[in-house]
Amino acid sequence: MPANPKHLTKSPGHQFAKISAGFIGGYIITSLLHMSLALWLPNHKEVLITSIFTSFILWGVLLIVPFLYKNGWKAWLLYIVIILVLFGIYYLGNQNNPFI
Repeated sequence: MPANPKHLTKSPGHQFAKISAGFIGGYIITSLLHMSLALWLPNHKEVLITSIFTSFILWGVLLIVPFLYKNGWKAWLLYIVIILVLFGIYYLGNQNNPFI
């Protein structure tokens, strides 16, 4: 059964924003989260081993989240805020980590 047209996004700009936020933004968030966890947690080797499994699951979830918004640019705004917060956490952890 085809989707109801009233629920579909009409604007190509919003479609592009949703797809790119899901693929690119979701991948960046997933990578930054696991890199931050590896820096801040004492068992960084176990975090990296576990990230092989959890990164795919998290990226899949973050790929779907932008499609819950009507406006794709709001999804990008949310992802950019999350990216900046995670990058700040990673930057602070990288500055304070004596093992690197």
